[in-house]
Amino acid sequence: MKFEEKCGDNGSLVGRNQSYPGEKHQPKGKPITNGEAEFYAKQEANGKCSVPRKRLNMYTWQEIQRHNQEADQWLVINRKVYNVSSWADRHPGGRRVLNHYAGEDATDVFRAMHPEPDIVQLYLKPLLIGELAPGEHSQERHKNSQLVKDFQELRRIIESMNMFHANLGFFFLHFAQILMLEMLAWLLLYHFGSGWPVTIFISFLLTISQAQSSFLQHDVGHLSIFKKSKWNHVMHKFVMCHLKGLSANWWNYRHFQHHVKPNIYPKDPDIDMGPLFLLGDSQPVKYGKKKIKYINYEKQHLYFYMVGLPLLMPVYFNLQSMQVMYLRRYWVDIAWVSSFYIRYFITFGPYYGIFGTVLLIYLVKFLESPWIAYVTQMSHIPMRMSTEENRDWLSTQVLATCNIEQSFFNDWFTGHLNFQIEHHLFPTMPRHNYHKVAPLVRSLCAKHGLQYVNKPMLRAFGDIVRALKKSAALWVDAYYET
Repeated sequence: MKFEEKCGDNGSLVGRNQSYPGEKHQPKGKPITNGEAEFYAKQEANGKCSVPRKRLNMYTWQEIQRHNQEADQWLVINRKVYNVSSWADRHPGGRRVLNHYAGEDATDVFRAMHPEPDIVQLYLKPLLIGELAPGEHSQERHKNSQLVKDFQELRRIIESMNMFHANLGFFFLHFAQILMLEMLAWLLLYHFGSGWPVTIFISFLLTISQAQSSFLQHDVGHLSIFKKSKWNHVMHKFVMCHLKGLSANWWNYRHFQHHVKPNIYPKDPDIDMGPLFLLGDSQPVKYGKKKIKYINYEKQHLYFYMVGLPLLMPVYFNLQSMQVMYLRRYWVDIAWVSSFYIRYFITFGPYYGIFGTVLLIYLVKFLESPWIAYVTQMSHIPMRMSTEENRDWLSTQVLATCNIEQSFFNDWFTGHLNFQIEHHLFPTMPRHNYHKVAPLVRSLCAKHGLQYVNKPMLRAFGDIVRALKKSAALWVDAYYET
């Protein structure tokens, strides 16, 4: 079945007035797209419609689900079918994010990840190839359509409450905290010299600054501070690359995969820790049955303290960031990251020399690492892990995440990632609003029988080790089974 698009009196396309999700931007603020998309955009801006009439197909879910390969990717957004195969390499969030949803309904994930729907309304048009046939459900048949509708209604309510509007004063104070800690470290060094007591003390000050910078870069990386995406991108480069010395592009491509498919193996890179750690229920059994034993995984809950906690930031993240920057030629990130080291050498070099400054940098990363490891892993490692099950957006996020009890200290210590469920459902929401929407999310979960997990922080820390120990036991059983 086919239908024709027609131009209305005002030059708009008839039948194309539904809300579309937004889009990520390049640092210069221009959406990554192709020439055809730019042509559409110009026509819209001029109030004209010289676009040739385009016949669009009607598709069933059975047809759409066949297009889920690396080189053949179709998505469904608001019942419209898009072929993103040729555009995937130019996607600002990386091609893998699109591939993870190829052949599926992506309405809620697109709306969640993109804060500017008007822009993507222009740039999705060249990719449009059809729509769902009239008899087809808006989502795959196995999904709970009422749950999906209820979640979409919840989002509309939250938007009407202005929960996606950032309080710039809040983020200014957070940024000022970081700069004051950095300045205080230098002033102490300037006035009292570089003796061991001062060095130890400023190392802790810089550790706090680095950890809080991690949370701030997380905010701007999710485009949750400024209304214009380009300013979020610029700020992200400054915080992630200049203040922390890590690649912003590397973080984006890695972190967005985690967000769209959390705890889904192998799509979520955060749970693919082999051969060092085996997570969940299926991966340990798989390794065990294949008699894979790179390390004695029976002890992984113990060497987590010696390897996982202290080495996440200074070794794993740092080396991976450098590798990705070099191999993919991220010259802008390389320049920004270089400014991080230059700043440290200028600030601390006169007191410690080049070698001593390098040691200070990695001492701070070493001290920061357990903080970040606990905060990022406590909400996911103890939760459900599985291979792809193609669940609805709400279920996907709630089953894979948990919250930590709220307090002023917990909010500060975790950068409000103690509200991990709300953050995963609404990634572009400013974090100071999580606690306001949490009761609404909890109520929706209760209505549909989804467990909304909220636990004390110390228990959450312990659950990481307990989960590792459980996975280790599964590996042992499978490895030694005759």
